[in-house]
Amino acid sequence: MLNKGALSGIRVLDMTRVVAGPYAGQILGDLGAEVVKIERKGEGDDCRRVGPPWMDNELGRQGQDSTYYQSVNRNKSSISVDFATEAGADLIRQLVANADVLVENYRSGTLARYGLGYEELKAINPKLIYCSVTGFGQTGPYAGRSGYDYLVQAMAGLMSVTGHHDGEPGDGPMRVGVPIADICAGLYAAISVLAALNYRNVSGEGQYIDVSLFDSQLSAMLNTFSGWFNGGTALGRTGNDHPSAAPYGVFPVDDGFILIATFNDREFVRLSAVLGHADWATDPRFCSMGARVANREELKALVTEALKGKTKAEWVEILNAGTVSCGGINEMADLEKDPQVLARELIVSQEHPTNGTIRSAASPMRFSASPVTYRQAPPLLGEHNEQILSSWLGFDEAQIKALQAQGAI
Repeated sequence: MLNKGALSGIRVLDMTRVVAGPYAGQILGDLGAEVVKIERKGEGDDCRRVGPPWMDNELGRQGQDSTYYQSVNRNKSSISVDFATEAGADLIRQLVANADVLVENYRSGTLARYGLGYEELKAINPKLIYCSVTGFGQTGPYAGRSGYDYLVQAMAGLMSVTGHHDGEPGDGPMRVGVPIADICAGLYAAISVLAALNYRNVSGEGQYIDVSLFDSQLSAMLNTFSGWFNGGTALGRTGNDHPSAAPYGVFPVDDGFILIATFNDREFVRLSAVLGHADWATDPRFCSMGARVANREELKALVTEALKGKTKAEWVEILNAGTVSCGGINEMADLEKDPQVLARELIVSQEHPTNGTIRSAASPMRFSASPVTYRQAPPLLGEHNEQILSSWLGFDEAQIKALQAQGAI
């Protein structure tokens, strides 16, 4: 597939595993960079074995390929290297000399012990952009700790605002159902690399980037953070209710549930009219956002009553026709046939050498001149050893066999 991506010609060494780092590498690969994933010899990325579910093939049932791994590793080649050997560490240094970017997510100080820290690699390639993704960053009292998504969701305050209202059945802290701290860190890492590439274009200098899951999740707390630090108010857990808007949440209808989102007075006027209760818009209990939040439960009961008699599909059509934000609550199976998903081609299919067809969520980035491309399915461990060592370093068969004999690859 022709690569016209915005990062075409940029070479990235991806020394990451699990989610945050690999997600950053995948974003750079989607944008056209040549991404080489350096995996631990014999084991590979830990995420390959995070299951079930597994890929349904002769390898997957032994835990060889998890479906999790497939979600963050397309558009990459894989080489397996043991950098604990001097030959393996030297091989990475040689690759660095030909790279633009290195992304790693080992615990702080780990790679430096093998001569692969930023200062050592900067001496080899002064223009290198070296991005470290860790749980808690390179400084501070938590710098030496390992950090996982679930842990960071707890420590950065996300779980304090996620879950049912206090006193409701099942109340208590709740994690978000996707690895949101990992996702945020991966996004910030990719954005940081793009900014550093532009800085290098202007200055000619590479640089070091320090991104952490904790910092990224804290930054993503947005209104919850501002509510406390600027308003002295802890928003707490509000279940499916928005802490600052009403009616904004899940409502029952005849065959299930819909999500109605009214985020301003204008939308509430339209909702009231569509539901046949235009008088709500001038009712002192509901005529402003603050009043609606204060009288949330009363308003919720009235809206629920007004929704009786029609199905999800009917209300979604009626409310959207009335310019009221509304949608169904989809399962993954629903997304497979959702007309918007199909129209936007949001499911990408790629052929894998052993796993058959791999499907992943498309990149949300759309460019008119430098489109995202999907060039490679997530790789097998060490699938591209010979190809990369030949194309990047000019190694011949004898040199590659010598590395194998030394235990480096």
